Amino acid sequence: MDIQARKLHFVQEFLRVADEELVGKLERLLRTERKKKLDKDLLPITLKEFNEIIDKSEDDFTNGRETEARNLLNQIDSWK
Repeated sequence: MDIQARKLHFVQEFLRVADEELVGKLERLLRTERKKKLDKDLLPITLKEFNEIIDKSEDDFTNGRETEARNLLNQIDSWK
């Protein structure tokens, strides 16, 4: 079963839950696990890594590899 099918199955099961306490527990579990994942993904970087990111960004700008905000917003609108 792929992830989309699993999520659909979970949502269907969740919609059948009539116990408010259980819904609260599931909400807290989801918040807790999402926060753990976010905290894990947001590991600090070193000063050297930070400076490398800045250098690459400046190089991208100098060499015309940038996107104006309005163009980016237009691209995002086309995704819908």
